[in-house]
Amino acid sequence: MADKVPTSRLVRGSKLGQVAAGRAIRTAGTRVSMIGRSEEVRARLAEKSSIAAAEQLVTVLGSMKGVAMKLGQMLSILDLDLVPEEHRADFQRKLAALRDQAPTTSFESMRAVIESDYGRPIAEVFADFDPEPVAAASIGQVYRARLHDGREVAVKVQYPGIDAAIRADLKNLTMFLKIWKSTVPTLSTPALLNELRLNFEGELDYEREARTQHEIARLYAGHPFIAIPDSMPELSTRRVLVSEFFGGTGFAGIRALPQAERNRVGEIIFRFYIGSLYRHHEFCGDPHPGNVLLGADGRVGFVDFGLFNRMDPVHVEFEKRCLRAATEGRRDDLYALMVERGVIAPGADVTPDECFEYVCAAAEWNLVDEEIAITPEMASTGFLLAIDPRASEFSGMKSQNLPPEHLFSRRADFLTFGVLGQLDASANWHRIGREWVYDAAPATELGAAEEKWRSGRS
Repeated sequence: MADKVPTSRLVRGSKLGQVAAGRAIRTAGTRVSMIGRSEEVRARLAEKSSIAAAEQLVTVLGSMKGVAMKLGQMLSILDLDLVPEEHRADFQRKLAALRDQAPTTSFESMRAVIESDYGRPIAEVFADFDPEPVAAASIGQVYRARLHDGREVAVKVQYPGIDAAIRADLKNLTMFLKIWKSTVPTLSTPALLNELRLNFEGELDYEREARTQHEIARLYAGHPFIAIPDSMPELSTRRVLVSEFFGGTGFAGIRALPQAERNRVGEIIFRFYIGSLYRHHEFCGDPHPGNVLLGADGRVGFVDFGLFNRMDPVHVEFEKRCLRAATEGRRDDLYALMVERGVIAPGADVTPDECFEYVCAAAEWNLVDEEIAITPEMASTGFLLAIDPRASEFSGMKSQNLPPEHLFSRRADFLTFGVLGQLDASANWHRIGREWVYDAAPATELGAAEEKWRSGRS
Protein backbone atom coordinates (compact mmCIF):
# COMPACT_ATOMS: atom_id res chain seq x y z
CA MET A 1 0.00 0.00 0.00
CA ALA A 2 1.31 3.44 -0.91
CA ASP A 3 -0.24 6.50 0.72
CA LYS A 4 1.74 9.01 -1.25
CA VAL A 5 2.47 9.11 -4.96
CA PRO A 6 6.11 10.10 -5.66
CA THR A 7 5.84 13.39 -7.54
CA SER A 8 9.36 14.56 -8.32
CA ARG A 9 10.77 13.88 -11.73
CA LEU A 10 13.97 12.60 -10.12
CA VAL A 11 12.22 10.00 -7.95
CA ARG A 12 9.88 8.80 -10.66
CA GLY A 13 12.63 8.90 -13.24
CA SER A 14 14.81 6.74 -11.02
CA LYS A 15 12.16 4.00 -11.05
CA LEU A 16 12.00 4.03 -14.82
CA GLY A 17 15.75 4.34 -14.92
CA GLN A 18 16.15 1.21 -12.84
CA VAL A 19 14.22 -0.73 -15.46
CA ALA A 20 16.18 0.84 -18.30
CA ALA A 21 19.51 0.28 -16.55
CA GLY A 22 18.56 -3.29 -15.74
CA ARG A 23 17.69 -3.84 -19.37
CA ALA A 24 21.05 -2.41 -20.51
CA ILE A 25 23.01 -4.51 -17.98
CA ARG A 26 21.15 -7.68 -18.91
CA THR A 27 21.68 -7.03 -22.61
CA ALA A 28 25.41 -6.34 -22.13
CA GLY A 29 25.77 -9.35 -19.86
CA THR A 30 23.97 -11.52 -22.36
CA ARG A 31 26.28 -10.38 -25.15
CA VAL A 32 29.40 -11.20 -23.12
CA SER A 33 28.15 -14.60 -22.01
CA MET A 34 27.19 -15.56 -25.55
CA ILE A 35 30.78 -15.69 -26.75
CA GLY A 36 31.49 -19.22 -27.83
CA ARG A 37 27.97 -20.44 -27.07
CA SER A 38 25.83 -22.43 -29.47
CA GLU A 39 22.90 -20.89 -31.34
CA GLU A 40 20.47 -22.75 -29.08
CA VAL A 41 22.06 -21.41 -25.91
CA ARG A 42 22.25 -17.88 -27.31
CA ALA A 43 18.56 -17.98 -28.14
CA ARG A 44 17.72 -19.24 -24.63
CA LEU A 45 19.74 -16.46 -22.99
CA ALA A 46 18.24 -13.77 -25.18
CA GLU A 47 14.76 -15.08 -24.34
CA LYS A 48 15.53 -15.05 -20.62
CA SER A 49 16.79 -11.47 -20.88
CA SER A 50 13.70 -10.20 -22.66
CA ILE A 51 11.37 -11.96 -20.21
CA ALA A 52 13.18 -10.47 -17.21
CA ALA A 53 13.04 -6.98 -18.72
CA ALA A 54 9.34 -7.32 -19.52
CA GLU A 55 8.57 -8.59 -16.00
CA GLN A 56 10.31 -5.60 -14.47
CA LEU A 57 8.46 -3.27 -16.85
CA VAL A 58 5.12 -4.59 -15.55
CA THR A 59 6.21 -4.17 -11.93
CA VAL A 60 7.40 -0.59 -12.32
CA LEU A 61 4.55 0.64 -14.51
CA GLY A 62 2.03 -0.88 -12.10
CA SER A 63 3.57 0.80 -9.06
CA MET A 64 3.83 4.30 -10.51
CA LYS A 65 0.21 5.18 -11.38
CA GLY A 66 -0.07 8.22 -13.65
CA VAL A 67 1.15 8.19 -17.26
CA ALA A 68 3.47 5.24 -16.72
CA MET A 69 0.58 3.05 -15.65
CA LYS A 70 -1.56 4.37 -18.51
CA LEU A 71 1.12 3.10 -20.89
CA GLY A 72 0.96 -0.26 -19.15
CA GLN A 73 -2.82 -0.36 -19.57
CA MET A 74 -2.44 0.34 -23.28
CA LEU A 75 0.16 -2.42 -23.62
CA SER A 76 -2.24 -4.81 -21.89
CA ILE A 77 -4.80 -4.28 -24.65
CA LEU A 78 -2.42 -4.39 -27.62
CA ASP A 79 -0.53 -7.66 -27.78
CA LEU A 80 2.86 -6.20 -28.72
CA ASP A 81 5.82 -8.49 -29.33
CA LEU A 82 7.65 -7.77 -26.06
CA VAL A 83 8.38 -11.39 -25.10
CA PRO A 84 8.66 -14.69 -26.99
CA GLU A 85 5.34 -16.08 -28.17
CA GLU A 86 5.23 -18.99 -25.73
CA HIS A 87 5.44 -16.56 -22.78
CA ARG A 88 3.12 -13.91 -24.20
CA ALA A 89 -0.14 -15.12 -22.65
CA ASP A 90 1.36 -15.04 -19.15
CA PHE A 91 2.86 -11.60 -19.79
CA GLN A 92 -0.50 -10.26 -21.00
CA ARG A 93 -2.23 -11.57 -17.87
CA LYS A 94 0.23 -9.63 -15.71
CA LEU A 95 -0.25 -6.49 -17.77
CA ALA A 96 -4.02 -6.94 -17.48
CA ALA A 97 -3.65 -6.52 -13.72
CA LEU A 98 -2.84 -2.87 -14.46
CA ARG A 99 -6.42 -2.52 -15.68
CA ASP A 100 -8.12 -4.12 -12.72
CA GLN A 101 -5.84 -4.01 -9.69
CA ALA A 102 -3.97 -0.74 -9.56
CA PRO A 103 -1.98 -0.18 -6.35
CA THR A 104 -4.27 1.22 -3.67
CA THR A 105 -3.81 4.22 -1.42
CA SER A 106 -5.09 4.20 2.16
CA PHE A 107 -8.57 5.54 2.82
CA GLU A 108 -7.23 8.09 5.29
CA SER A 109 -5.12 9.68 2.56
CA MET A 110 -8.06 9.69 0.14
CA ARG A 111 -10.42 11.01 2.82
CA ALA A 112 -8.07 13.99 3.21
CA VAL A 113 -8.46 14.75 -0.51
CA ILE A 114 -12.26 14.52 -0.31
CA GLU A 115 -12.61 16.71 2.78
CA SER A 116 -10.07 19.21 1.49
CA ASP A 117 -12.03 19.69 -1.74
CA TYR A 118 -15.43 19.86 -0.01
CA GLY A 119 -14.19 21.94 2.89
CA ARG A 120 -16.28 19.89 5.32
CA PRO A 121 -16.39 16.41 6.90
CA ILE A 122 -17.19 13.50 4.61
CA ALA A 123 -20.25 12.60 6.73
CA GLU A 124 -21.90 15.90 5.81
CA VAL A 125 -21.80 15.02 2.13
CA PHE A 126 -22.48 11.26 2.24
CA ALA A 127 -24.77 9.25 4.53
CA ASP A 128 -22.59 6.14 4.07
CA PHE A 129 -19.14 5.77 2.54
CA ASP A 130 -17.49 2.36 2.05
CA PRO A 131 -13.75 2.81 2.74
CA GLU A 132 -12.85 -0.16 0.52
CA PRO A 133 -12.35 0.94 -3.11
CA VAL A 134 -14.38 -0.91 -5.74
CA ALA A 135 -11.92 0.02 -8.49
CA ALA A 136 -8.51 1.62 -8.90
CA ALA A 137 -7.18 3.26 -12.02
CA SER A 138 -4.23 5.26 -13.27
CA ILE A 139 -5.00 8.53 -11.46
CA GLY A 140 -7.59 7.67 -8.82
CA GLN A 141 -9.70 5.19 -6.86
CA VAL A 142 -13.44 4.61 -7.00
CA TYR A 143 -15.60 4.10 -3.90
CA ARG A 144 -19.22 3.19 -3.33
CA ALA A 145 -21.29 5.56 -1.19
CA ARG A 146 -24.86 6.64 -0.44
CA LEU A 147 -26.17 10.20 -0.41
CA HIS A 148 -28.45 11.52 2.30
CA ASP A 149 -31.40 11.30 -0.13
CA GLY A 150 -30.78 7.55 -0.51
CA ARG A 151 -29.13 7.48 -3.94
CA GLU A 152 -26.27 5.00 -4.43
CA VAL A 153 -23.26 6.71 -6.01
CA ALA A 154 -19.76 6.03 -7.25
CA VAL A 155 -17.13 8.45 -5.96
CA LYS A 156 -13.90 8.76 -7.93
CA VAL A 157 -11.08 10.40 -5.99
CA GLN A 158 -7.65 11.42 -7.30
CA TYR A 159 -4.50 10.12 -5.66
CA PRO A 160 -2.76 12.83 -3.60
CA GLY A 161 -0.04 14.46 -5.69
CA ILE A 162 -1.00 12.71 -8.93
CA ASP A 163 -0.98 15.98 -10.89
CA ALA A 164 2.73 16.55 -10.20
CA ALA A 165 3.42 12.87 -10.86
CA ILE A 166 1.84 13.05 -14.31
CA ARG A 167 3.95 16.02 -15.32
CA ALA A 168 7.09 14.25 -14.11
CA ASP A 169 6.15 11.09 -16.02
CA LEU A 170 5.62 12.99 -19.27
CA LYS A 171 9.20 14.26 -19.03
CA ASN A 172 10.68 10.92 -17.99
CA LEU A 173 8.95 8.72 -20.57
CA THR A 174 10.88 10.33 -23.41
CA MET A 175 14.14 9.17 -21.83
CA PHE A 176 12.75 5.78 -20.87
CA LEU A 177 11.34 4.91 -24.28
CA LYS A 178 14.54 5.93 -26.05
CA ILE A 179 16.44 3.35 -24.01
CA TRP A 180 13.86 0.71 -24.90
CA LYS A 181 14.16 1.53 -28.61
CA SER A 182 16.39 -1.47 -29.30
CA THR A 183 13.74 -3.83 -27.93
CA VAL A 184 10.53 -2.09 -28.96
CA PRO A 185 11.35 0.52 -31.64
CA THR A 186 7.67 1.39 -32.18
CA LEU A 187 7.36 2.58 -28.57
CA SER A 188 9.91 5.36 -29.03
CA THR A 189 8.32 7.16 -31.97
CA PRO A 190 7.45 10.86 -31.66
CA ALA A 191 3.88 10.04 -32.68
CA LEU A 192 3.35 7.77 -29.69
CA LEU A 193 5.01 10.16 -27.25
CA ASN A 194 2.83 12.99 -28.49
CA GLU A 195 -0.21 10.74 -28.22
CA LEU A 196 0.61 10.00 -24.58
CA ARG A 197 0.75 13.72 -23.88
CA LEU A 198 -2.37 14.52 -25.85
CA ASN A 199 -5.15 15.64 -23.51
CA PHE A 200 -3.70 13.65 -20.59
CA GLU A 201 -3.57 16.59 -18.23
CA GLY A 202 -7.24 17.15 -19.03
CA GLU A 203 -7.96 13.97 -17.09
CA LEU A 204 -6.97 15.78 -13.90
CA ASP A 205 -9.96 18.14 -14.10
CA TYR A 206 -12.82 16.14 -12.60
CA GLU A 207 -15.22 19.09 -12.75
CA ARG A 208 -14.78 19.14 -16.52
CA GLU A 209 -15.17 15.37 -16.71
CA ALA A 210 -18.37 15.52 -14.63
CA ARG A 211 -19.89 18.03 -17.05
CA THR A 212 -18.87 15.87 -20.02
CA GLN A 213 -20.29 12.70 -18.46
CA HIS A 214 -23.56 14.48 -17.68
CA GLU A 215 -23.89 15.55 -21.32
CA ILE A 216 -23.18 12.03 -22.59
CA ALA A 217 -25.64 10.51 -20.11
CA ARG A 218 -28.34 12.83 -21.46
CA LEU A 219 -27.36 11.98 -25.03
CA TYR A 220 -27.82 8.24 -24.38
CA ALA A 221 -30.79 8.47 -21.99
CA GLY A 222 -33.23 5.64 -22.62
CA HIS A 223 -30.88 3.79 -24.98
CA PRO A 224 -31.84 0.13 -25.44
CA PHE A 225 -28.39 -1.35 -24.78
CA ILE A 226 -25.93 1.43 -23.80
CA ALA A 227 -25.91 2.78 -20.25
CA ILE A 228 -24.04 5.92 -19.17
CA PRO A 229 -24.31 6.52 -15.41
CA ASP A 230 -25.18 10.19 -14.94
CA SER A 231 -22.72 12.36 -13.05
CA MET A 232 -23.61 14.91 -10.42
CA PRO A 233 -21.68 18.08 -11.31
CA GLU A 234 -23.07 19.86 -8.27
CA LEU A 235 -21.24 17.36 -6.02
CA SER A 236 -18.08 17.09 -8.10
CA THR A 237 -14.88 19.03 -7.50
CA ARG A 238 -11.48 19.26 -9.17
CA ARG A 239 -10.37 15.99 -7.53
CA VAL A 240 -13.66 14.27 -6.63
CA LEU A 241 -16.23 13.05 -9.19
CA VAL A 242 -19.64 11.74 -8.07
CA SER A 243 -21.91 9.77 -10.38
CA GLU A 244 -24.68 7.19 -10.30
CA PHE A 245 -23.51 3.75 -9.27
CA PHE A 246 -23.73 1.19 -12.09
CA GLY A 247 -23.30 -2.36 -10.88
CA GLY A 248 -22.28 -5.00 -13.37
CA THR A 249 -19.97 -7.77 -14.48
CA GLY A 250 -16.40 -6.69 -15.20
CA PHE A 251 -14.39 -7.58 -18.28
CA ALA A 252 -12.99 -10.81 -16.85
CA GLY A 253 -16.52 -12.07 -16.34
CA ILE A 254 -17.57 -10.93 -19.80
CA ARG A 255 -14.67 -12.86 -21.36
CA ALA A 256 -15.97 -16.03 -19.70
CA LEU A 257 -19.37 -15.76 -21.43
CA PRO A 258 -20.38 -17.92 -24.41
CA GLN A 259 -19.26 -16.72 -27.85
CA ALA A 260 -22.67 -15.35 -28.88
CA GLU A 261 -22.89 -13.18 -25.77
CA ARG A 262 -19.33 -11.92 -26.24
CA ASN A 263 -20.18 -11.05 -29.84
CA ARG A 264 -23.19 -9.05 -28.64
CA VAL A 265 -21.09 -7.10 -26.11
CA GLY A 266 -18.41 -6.59 -28.77
CA GLU A 267 -20.92 -5.05 -31.17
CA ILE A 268 -22.14 -2.71 -28.42
CA ILE A 269 -18.56 -1.66 -27.65
CA PHE A 270 -17.97 -1.01 -31.35
CA ARG A 271 -21.17 1.00 -31.69
CA PHE A 272 -20.39 3.16 -28.66
CA TYR A 273 -16.68 3.87 -29.07
CA ILE A 274 -16.61 4.11 -32.88
CA GLY A 275 -20.20 4.95 -33.78
CA SER A 276 -20.24 7.96 -31.44
CA LEU A 277 -17.62 9.71 -33.55
CA TYR A 278 -19.55 9.42 -36.80
CA ARG A 279 -23.04 9.92 -35.37
CA HIS A 280 -22.37 12.63 -32.78
CA HIS A 281 -18.92 13.97 -33.74
CA GLU A 282 -17.64 13.18 -30.26
CA PHE A 283 -16.03 10.12 -28.74
CA CYS A 284 -14.30 8.69 -25.70
CA GLY A 285 -10.56 8.53 -26.29
CA ASP A 286 -9.80 5.92 -23.64
CA PRO A 287 -11.42 2.60 -24.62
CA HIS A 288 -10.12 -0.16 -22.40
CA PRO A 289 -11.65 -3.15 -20.60
CA GLY A 290 -11.69 -1.51 -17.18
CA ASN A 291 -14.25 1.01 -18.45
CA VAL A 292 -16.80 -1.60 -19.59
CA LEU A 293 -19.43 -3.29 -17.39
CA LEU A 294 -22.24 -5.68 -18.32
CA GLY A 295 -25.40 -4.85 -16.37
CA ALA A 296 -27.90 -7.41 -15.11
CA ASP A 297 -30.47 -6.07 -17.61
CA GLY A 298 -28.15 -6.77 -20.56
CA ARG A 299 -27.14 -3.17 -21.13
CA VAL A 300 -23.43 -2.39 -21.33
CA GLY A 301 -22.31 0.43 -19.06
CA PHE A 302 -19.44 2.73 -20.00
CA VAL A 303 -17.53 4.81 -17.44
CA ASP A 304 -14.55 7.19 -17.33
CA PHE A 305 -14.79 10.20 -19.60
CA GLY A 306 -11.59 12.05 -18.69
CA LEU A 307 -10.14 11.56 -22.17
CA PHE A 308 -13.03 12.79 -24.30
CA ASN A 309 -12.84 14.66 -27.56
CA ARG A 310 -15.13 16.42 -29.98
CA MET A 311 -14.31 16.68 -33.67
CA ASP A 312 -15.27 19.27 -36.24
CA PRO A 313 -17.94 17.79 -38.57
CA VAL A 314 -15.72 18.70 -41.54
CA HIS A 315 -12.95 16.46 -40.19
CA VAL A 316 -15.41 13.66 -39.47
CA GLU A 317 -16.64 13.85 -43.04
CA PHE A 318 -13.04 13.61 -44.26
CA GLU A 319 -12.59 10.35 -42.36
CA LYS A 320 -15.84 8.98 -43.80
CA ARG A 321 -14.75 9.90 -47.34
CA CYS A 322 -11.44 8.11 -46.79
CA LEU A 323 -13.24 5.01 -45.51
CA ARG A 324 -15.58 4.99 -48.52
CA ALA A 325 -12.69 5.41 -50.95
CA ALA A 326 -10.73 2.57 -49.33
CA THR A 327 -13.78 0.30 -49.19
CA GLU A 328 -14.51 0.88 -52.87
CA GLY A 329 -10.89 0.51 -53.98
CA ARG A 330 -10.63 4.09 -55.25
CA ARG A 331 -6.89 4.40 -54.75
CA ASP A 332 -6.35 7.69 -56.56
CA ASP A 333 -9.22 9.33 -54.68
CA LEU A 334 -7.91 8.12 -51.34
CA TYR A 335 -4.43 9.42 -52.15
CA ALA A 336 -5.82 12.79 -53.31
CA LEU A 337 -7.85 13.14 -50.10
CA MET A 338 -4.79 12.52 -47.94
CA VAL A 339 -2.64 14.95 -49.90
CA GLU A 340 -5.35 17.61 -49.80
CA ARG A 341 -5.72 17.22 -46.01
CA GLY A 342 -1.95 17.38 -45.52
CA VAL A 343 -1.63 13.83 -44.24
CA ILE A 344 0.78 13.09 -47.11
CA ALA A 345 3.10 15.82 -48.38
CA PRO A 346 2.72 16.45 -52.13
CA GLY A 347 6.38 15.64 -52.76
CA ALA A 348 6.48 12.52 -50.58
CA ASP A 349 7.72 9.27 -52.08
CA VAL A 350 4.31 7.60 -51.74
CA THR A 351 2.17 6.19 -54.54
CA PRO A 352 -1.62 5.87 -54.54
CA ASP A 353 -1.16 2.10 -54.46
CA GLU A 354 1.07 2.23 -51.37
CA CYS A 355 -1.33 4.63 -49.64
CA PHE A 356 -4.25 2.31 -50.36
CA GLU A 357 -2.46 -0.86 -49.28
CA TYR A 358 -1.30 0.82 -46.07
CA VAL A 359 -4.83 1.93 -45.10
CA CYS A 360 -6.21 -1.52 -45.90
CA ALA A 361 -3.51 -3.27 -43.87
CA ALA A 362 -4.23 -1.09 -40.83
CA ALA A 363 -8.04 -1.01 -41.08
CA GLU A 364 -9.05 -4.11 -43.04
CA TRP A 365 -11.20 -5.39 -40.19
CA ASN A 366 -13.91 -2.81 -40.85
CA LEU A 367 -13.41 -2.45 -44.61
CA VAL A 368 -14.06 -6.06 -45.66
CA ASP A 369 -17.67 -7.22 -46.06
CA GLU A 370 -17.42 -10.50 -44.15
CA GLU A 371 -17.54 -11.77 -40.58
CA ILE A 372 -14.17 -11.34 -38.88
CA ALA A 373 -13.08 -12.77 -35.54
CA ILE A 374 -10.74 -10.19 -34.01
CA THR A 375 -7.62 -11.43 -32.25
CA PRO A 376 -5.13 -9.44 -30.14
CA GLU A 377 -2.48 -10.05 -32.83
CA MET A 378 -4.66 -8.39 -35.49
CA ALA A 379 -5.20 -5.35 -33.29
CA SER A 380 -1.49 -5.02 -32.55
CA THR A 381 -0.53 -5.24 -36.21
CA GLY A 382 -2.89 -2.41 -37.16
CA PHE A 383 -1.67 -0.28 -34.25
CA LEU A 384 2.00 -0.75 -35.08
CA LEU A 385 1.42 0.04 -38.75
CA ALA A 386 -0.29 3.28 -37.77
CA ILE A 387 2.36 4.58 -35.35
CA ASP A 388 5.46 3.33 -37.16
CA PRO A 389 5.10 2.44 -40.88
CA ARG A 390 8.91 2.02 -41.03
CA ALA A 391 8.50 -1.26 -39.17
CA SER A 392 6.68 -2.70 -42.19
CA GLU A 393 6.82 -2.78 -45.97
CA PHE A 394 5.03 0.60 -46.03
CA SER A 395 8.18 2.61 -45.30
CA GLY A 396 7.10 5.39 -47.64
CA MET A 397 4.24 6.24 -45.31
CA LYS A 398 6.72 7.33 -42.64
CA SER A 399 6.29 10.84 -44.06
CA GLN A 400 2.60 10.96 -43.17
CA ASN A 401 1.64 13.87 -40.95
CA LEU A 402 -1.60 13.01 -39.20
CA PRO A 403 -3.26 16.17 -37.81
CA PRO A 404 -3.81 16.03 -34.02
CA GLU A 405 -7.59 15.58 -34.22
CA HIS A 406 -7.18 12.51 -36.42
CA LEU A 407 -4.38 11.10 -34.28
CA PHE A 408 -6.76 11.16 -31.31
CA SER A 409 -9.58 9.45 -33.23
CA ARG A 410 -7.18 6.78 -34.51
CA ARG A 411 -6.11 6.15 -30.92
CA ALA A 412 -9.75 5.45 -30.04
CA ASP A 413 -10.06 3.29 -33.16
CA PHE A 414 -7.10 1.04 -32.43
CA LEU A 415 -7.75 0.75 -28.70
CA THR A 416 -11.35 -0.27 -29.46
CA PHE A 417 -9.93 -2.82 -31.88
CA GLY A 418 -7.66 -4.01 -29.06
CA VAL A 419 -10.55 -4.36 -26.60
CA LEU A 420 -12.50 -6.40 -29.16
CA GLY A 421 -9.42 -8.57 -29.64
CA GLN A 422 -9.20 -9.22 -25.89
CA LEU A 423 -12.87 -10.19 -26.02
CA ASP A 424 -12.32 -12.47 -29.04
CA ALA A 425 -15.45 -10.99 -30.61
CA SER A 426 -16.74 -11.80 -34.09
CA ALA A 427 -19.01 -9.75 -36.37
CA ASN A 428 -19.30 -8.26 -39.81
CA TRP A 429 -17.86 -4.97 -38.57
CA HIS A 430 -18.06 -3.44 -42.03
CA ARG A 431 -21.82 -3.99 -42.27
CA ILE A 432 -22.32 -2.41 -38.86
CA GLY A 433 -20.09 0.54 -39.78
CA ARG A 434 -21.98 1.16 -43.02
CA GLU A 435 -24.80 2.55 -40.90
CA TRP A 436 -22.73 5.67 -40.15
CA VAL A 437 -20.27 5.66 -43.06
CA TYR A 438 -22.92 5.20 -45.80
CA ASP A 439 -26.12 6.01 -43.88
CA ALA A 440 -27.19 2.45 -44.63
CA ALA A 441 -30.09 0.59 -43.03
CA PRO A 442 -29.27 -1.39 -39.86
CA ALA A 443 -27.67 -4.77 -40.51
CA THR A 444 -28.22 -6.34 -37.06
CA GLU A 445 -30.89 -6.60 -34.37
CA LEU A 446 -28.96 -4.17 -32.20
CA GLY A 447 -28.76 -1.76 -35.10
CA ALA A 448 -32.53 -1.93 -35.61
CA ALA A 449 -33.15 -1.35 -31.89
CA GLU A 450 -30.82 1.65 -31.90
CA GLU A 451 -32.43 3.08 -35.03
CA LYS A 452 -35.87 2.81 -33.41
CA TRP A 453 -34.54 4.64 -30.34
CA ARG A 454 -32.94 7.36 -32.44
CA SER A 455 -36.11 7.86 -34.46
CA GLY A 456 -38.18 8.14 -31.29
CA ARG A 457 -35.86 10.79 -29.87
CA SER A 458 -35.86 12.91 -33.00
